[in-house]
Amino acid sequence: MTSTDSLVDFFLETRLHTENICKPLEIEDYVVQPIVDVSPPKWHLGHTTWFFEEFILKPHFKGYTVFDEDFSFVFNSYYETVGKRVVRSDRGNLSRPSVDSVYAYRTYVTEGIKNLFSTSQSQELDDLLEIGIHHEKQHQELLLTDIKFILGNNPLLPVYSNNFKEHPHENEPQEWISMDEGIYEIGHNSSTFCYDNELGRHKVYLHPFQVSKNLITNQEYMAFIEAGGYKKFDLWHAEGWDWINQNNISAPLYWHNIDGLWHNYTLNGLQEITPNAPVTHISYFEAFAFAQWKGCRLATEFEWEAAQSLFNWGKRWEWTESAYLPYPNYKKADGALGEYNGKFMVNQKVLRGGSVATPVHHTRPTYRNFFQTQLRWQYTGLRLAK
Repeated sequence: MTSTDSLVDFFLETRLHTENICKPLEIEDYVVQPIVDVSPPKWHLGHTTWFFEEFILKPHFKGYTVFDEDFSFVFNSYYETVGKRVVRSDRGNLSRPSVDSVYAYRTYVTEGIKNLFSTSQSQELDDLLEIGIHHEKQHQELLLTDIKFILGNNPLLPVYSNNFKEHPHENEPQEWISMDEGIYEIGHNSSTFCYDNELGRHKVYLHPFQVSKNLITNQEYMAFIEAGGYKKFDLWHAEGWDWINQNNISAPLYWHNIDGLWHNYTLNGLQEITPNAPVTHISYFEAFAFAQWKGCRLATEFEWEAAQSLFNWGKRWEWTESAYLPYPNYKKADGALGEYNGKFMVNQKVLRGGSVATPVHHTRPTYRNFFQTQLRWQYTGLRLAK
């Protein structure tokens, strides 16, 4: 951002986009929580608002009065430094505060930010506002995928919107991109915004490798299913094999075999599978098993970053073979914001790229997303390497 004014405009645009995501919802949709990983839309609306109130308005706006003393308890996510909070699995029990109250809270805090930045300007405030904006953009992606999970587990499989296009086509023939062995620089290296987990730019040595130009498509993944991929134990990690058998997993999330024809639930409702769209909603376990079946592997996050300028990305979050770990000289920020990334650097795999649910002006080649190996409610896919 070049100025405080443009940053405030970016803030207002972001706040509006969150609310636009919720416009197609019925009031009953706002509080549903089918599983612990999915938060109700109402909670996302409140949590992203609380972030600005807690980290900007309360410490920096002299005389600021909080909207509701209980809202920090309700809308704090995982910040131990801030205090007690509702257990994550109980977010769906919050029939109160009402949806109207949460929207009133959003308006109150948005106006507070506008007033603060009209009278106070500093680099510290600008930096806090920028991370708050990108925090809300992260939640916009989560909000959209959580809405899909909520509606996709409704027995009626209702339409969210006919305007959201989640299955772009892969129209080019698959081919391999060859990368030379050598030393490559990894990590963020500009003055533009990034998260702290992208910092600590460093050199890595890579052996020669190849990476597929295109993402794996539904048609390619259907061939894996038809070849008995979910029944061949030797393709799977032991933990992945246990996972598919204990949970009766035999296809990507949202896939339904109806009279021998594959369909999938989309935000436009139940539809026949689009063969040349990138496969999505697969776990790391499934991505790994498919790569094994093809005699290939997943790229490491370093290989992905080294090669990313040579292929198109951003349609699906792409599983990598890399564990989510700190870069050299990584340092957590002081205070509550130090809890943002560092404490999650264990038992997770890195995803790269972005997806059709990622808001504009949010992802970049060095962005590191991360999830546990069994999760697949995000728009996750895969690209092969060898």
